[in-house]
Amino acid sequence: MTESSDGAPRSAAADRASGAPGELCSPGADAGEKPILELRHVDKSFGPVQALSQVSLQVARGQATGLLGDNGAGKTVMIKTVSGMWPPDSGEILWNGRPIHIHTPRDAAALGITTVYQDLALCDNLDIVQNMFLGREALRLGSLDEVTMERAARRTLESLAVTTVRSIRQPVSSLSGGQRQSVAVARAVMIESKLVIMDEPTAALGVAQTRVVLDLIRRLVGQGVSVLMVSHNLNDVFAVADRLAILHLGHLVATGPASEFDPQVAVDFMTTGRSARARPGIAAPREA
Repeated sequence: MTESSDGAPRSAAADRASGAPGELCSPGADAGEKPILELRHVDKSFGPVQALSQVSLQVARGQATGLLGDNGAGKTVMIKTVSGMWPPDSGEILWNGRPIHIHTPRDAAALGITTVYQDLALCDNLDIVQNMFLGREALRLGSLDEVTMERAARRTLESLAVTTVRSIRQPVSSLSGGQRQSVAVARAVMIESKLVIMDEPTAALGVAQTRVVLDLIRRLVGQGVSVLMVSHNLNDVFAVADRLAILHLGHLVATGPASEFDPQVAVDFMTTGRSARARPGIAAPREA
């Protein structure tokens, strides 16, 4: 996130539109193009707790969407619903404009949806190549094709400008937090994911490692991959997001281009579900 001439924060979308230096250009989405993912009136409850209530959300193709909300707002429930962990109780999910049913994570993966959770789901005792191909190992004449896997892993990491690892054969246990995120994202890229959901990707990272992860998200978008980023860190979200969606107590209360928000307006929506400072048009209509 940069600053405008008056010192106000600028979103990633605004920087790209103005050609700000240092930002990678995204193919973006045409005005009439269908969103890659759409939720329509989605409900999800756990006993008496209504976790999601009539949530309607669009995730634009080839853009980064920041999903914001306070603790208990429904962010985790939403991404696990899209990921096939918890099917919705009611409502509709559309993929490329077509209604679908996501019953399991395998269903989501078959569509091209990959979720990188906060714990990354990496095996510390395996090296980078082994983690990237875990469960999808390349075989040749009944044996592991180590050469092919190494080449593919190296090519994928280079495409994402991941240059800080000493060797693709070093154990994941020896990597920093930012490097681990890079491996998890590279794994998603290698299986040609069309939507990458990132759950708190910069949590507990230092400044340098956070910069690595944010650059990684920009490169994903630059390659035409859609990103849904869940984070409590507003600076990180505004640095990379083209659009924002804000949840409050299970309701989608605001959505729109990131350039239409500022951090204070985002905090208003996150904490109270409304903002007197918001520009017209970004507050989501509440369903009856």
